[in-house]
Amino acid sequence: MRVLTLFAVLPLAAALAGCELLGIDSPEKVAALKEADGKAIGSACRHAGRAIEDCYVLNPKAQRAAVFAGWREMDEYMRENKIDAVAPVVPRPGERGAETARGDGEAQRKSRAS
Repeated sequence: MRVLTLFAVLPLAAALAGCELLGIDSPEKVAALKEADGKAIGSACRHAGRAIEDCYVLNPKAQRAAVFAGWREMDEYMRENKIDAVAPVVPRPGERGAETARGDGEAQRKSRAS
């Protein structure tokens, strides 16, 4: 009877030990991924010349502390290496005239295609 119970428990224990192979992430791994994502967002915002407040508004689900850490790291890197910010393509929140600029670009593309 004990042998039968042992044979039933062993496959269950092996299956639970391989949860990482099934794609089930641990809470620590999820937290590390969210922090890395926030840092990437912050550094991209700084490289685009966006203010940190704009970055928060554009990415409300990102962790603010991680976004700020990434923004600060990129700011230090850009200052040390004298790198200029790249002009962002997406307009800042609440910026007027972005629709007309987008519309002019579409009109130019249509005229070229004709």
